[in-house]
Amino acid sequence: MPSPVPAAPAAAPRTVLLEHEWLARARAHAERAARFAEPFVARRNARKKHPVEDFLFTYYTLKPGQLGRWHPGAGVVLVGDAAAERLGWKYYRALTDGEREAAGTREGSPAVVLDAERYLAEREETVRFCAVILRGTARRPAQFGCFGLHEWAMAYRSEKFGIRHEYLPLRLGPEGTDRVIEEHRIRCTHFDAFRFYTPDAVPLNELQLTREMQRHLEQPGCLHANMDLYKWAYKLGPAVPGELLMDCFELAQRIREMDMQASPYDLSDWGYSPIRIETAAGKAEYVERQRGFAAEAAALRERLTTAIAPLAAALG
Repeated sequence: MPSPVPAAPAAAPRTVLLEHEWLARARAHAERAARFAEPFVARRNARKKHPVEDFLFTYYTLKPGQLGRWHPGAGVVLVGDAAAERLGWKYYRALTDGEREAAGTREGSPAVVLDAERYLAEREETVRFCAVILRGTARRPAQFGCFGLHEWAMAYRSEKFGIRHEYLPLRLGPEGTDRVIEEHRIRCTHFDAFRFYTPDAVPLNELQLTREMQRHLEQPGCLHANMDLYKWAYKLGPAVPGELLMDCFELAQRIREMDMQASPYDLSDWGYSPIRIETAAGKAEYVERQRGFAAEAAALRERLTTAIAPLAAALG
């Protein structure tokens, strides 16, 4: 079990991990990440695409190698010879003599921790923005009536504008896809989905979204807002524990699968059955699964908020 350290100021070292403890966690993290990263790299090298499993590596900016690098999070001391390597990693520093004494670490043994002072000096805007997004999204009521129509809006009037995933056939064809859009209310609240709408679909959305509106509109029922927990987790790295990063990644991967099942695309060649949101049964299935993801995301959102709370508090 990790050894507790006496109370200290916000973002100061609070937990000590012995070398065998944190190396085991780092190995487990690398193996967990490799299950997703290695197939993606193999496909990329072979110039092949996968409409579900590639998304977290192509849409988001964290590289496969970076995903596999474990961090303990803010305030956690890593001790042992292997910890010395981290002094060459960004935002790590050696413990001071006073911190060593408080932590009870053996003199002469390498001991490193997140350099919270430097991290906050360089990442203040990121920490503040993520804290606002996380807290604001958690406070708002969840909405479950969108039925994933953002993906359909990206394919609206495809014969005129083309579609984002040109290698995927439309399950209902161009005319059928357009008809679904025209027979439904489009109520997307997520700007990063809205910005990919075709030009003719933009005015059909109930809200004309802008980037500036994001912090005021993100809501916990939105699939993409819940996928973005992965984005906030890696943008806050290395202040977020690797296990939490991977929990967010894996949730985002499962959400992406459902998102594409409910899309206008035919993914039968990849082994995915459709969620037919143009039908009452499909809508019911979509909402049920959307509610399940929202519950999972709420717990991860709380964990992310807690992980950065000392850092956010230090900013005032």
